[in-house]
Amino acid sequence: FQLQVVSNDRYSARGDNQYVRMQQLRAHRGAVRDRFGEPLALSAPVVSIFADPDKLLAATEYHAALAALLQQTPRQLKSYLGERKGRHQIYLKRWMTPDDAQRVADLKAPGVGTEPDYRRFYPAGEVAAHVVGFLDFEGNPASGVERTRDELLAGTPGKRRVVRDNKKRIVEDPTELTPAQPGADVQVTLDLRLQYLAYRELKTAVTDNKAKGGLIVLADAHTGDILALASQPGFNPNRSDVRAPEALRNRAVALTFEPGSTVKPLMVAQALEAGVIGPDYHVDTGNGFLKINNVSVRDVHAAGEVDLATLLAKSSNVGAVYIGQKMGTELLWAGYTKFGFGEKVAAGLPFEDKTTLRDFHRWRPADTVTASYGYSFTSNALQLVRAYCAIANDGLMPAISIIKRTSVEPPQRVVSAHTAQLVRSMLEGVTVKGGTGTKGAVPGYRVAGKTGTVKKNENGRYIKGAYQSAFIGMLPAQNPSIVA
Repeated sequence: FQLQVVSNDRYSARGDNQYVRMQQLRAHRGAVRDRFGEPLALSAPVVSIFADPDKLLAATEYHAALAALLQQTPRQLKSYLGERKGRHQIYLKRWMTPDDAQRVADLKAPGVGTEPDYRRFYPAGEVAAHVVGFLDFEGNPASGVERTRDELLAGTPGKRRVVRDNKKRIVEDPTELTPAQPGADVQVTLDLRLQYLAYRELKTAVTDNKAKGGLIVLADAHTGDILALASQPGFNPNRSDVRAPEALRNRAVALTFEPGSTVKPLMVAQALEAGVIGPDYHVDTGNGFLKINNVSVRDVHAAGEVDLATLLAKSSNVGAVYIGQKMGTELLWAGYTKFGFGEKVAAGLPFEDKTTLRDFHRWRPADTVTASYGYSFTSNALQLVRAYCAIANDGLMPAISIIKRTSVEPPQRVVSAHTAQLVRSMLEGVTVKGGTGTKGAVPGYRVAGKTGTVKKNENGRYIKGAYQSAFIGMLPAQNPSIVA
């Protein structure tokens, strides 16, 4: 009477506390797919094995058979359990196939149980790793689209009420159940065909040039969709044991640098737009040396008197400084601001590093000089691609995105169509004989582009003999489809 009537609720609650559990049911994670539906990340059903280490340690007669199924020796299993004595529950093995997990369950070893799980697979491997990202060992999103779109991909976990016996085996599965809600698929803008080519060419170039790293970005000139993006060194998201920290860094987003000569066409475009110079502007660069505001400016090759097309083809720093001085500090700064420098791109990838473009009120006279040829402020690859999309898209700068959009926000007018077309025609001279970017030429196409080489900066000091080289271009030049 005391147990069953007077104290029934108390003892029932204590019993439930020992044997009734609310078990979380993992939701099926949505897939990541390219623009045509090709899979870049998929979740497959697997089973994880858990155990009560104290109970399993005591059941020595099961060790040999269990260790064999876990692909361990009995000694390794015993050592693993011994190091975790006193814990309530530990994982013995994550992500076993359902068939292998059933063999473990059939042993009915004390304290050993199974739970349904999902394992993430990345069919494209290293090729799309920096875009897609990966999940860490605990299933948490670590990088890439996996991280930025986790809320959509993850879904909602479910719950079920289970009763276990004293060996932690489920002996009853009542109907009290909240089903898990699967995550949604996420479609990115990548074209996997272009992604493979871009990855291959970048990896080859980094290897051939013995470079520390590199990056490549291809975008649709009109929509701003990123068609390919790769970074080196790379990593295989399917292999958790070979992820070097430097390889995880997506250089297209997280690497900032002074853009150097790649901004000269943008400055020329703004100078033309503002009427500071005309299309027929000529400047005498003399012997390729100029000292102004205590800054020594040099050209690699002295070019004498040059027009705008030759200034860009030869990448004359002296000529750029003369135009920058005619524009003045405020107009030069405003021009770069219009092209999106100093603000985040927010393309849908995590860890975008902050770039710098100080307010013109804080510029020193020397900054106006060096900013004319791409120093004194920083950029990243996505900002450069976005800016050049404006030149390619007749002066309209689209928003850059890695996530496929149902509707595209209107582009910003940066310069007139006439100015953009004029600068594009000038940039064709960069990739033909006599220009600095002849390796950017593509047989059968007219290519417009610009080279840039800048000194590497570390802790506010330039590193002697260390450089970053860049090329950014578009094709076909008369009506570009791709900016890269």
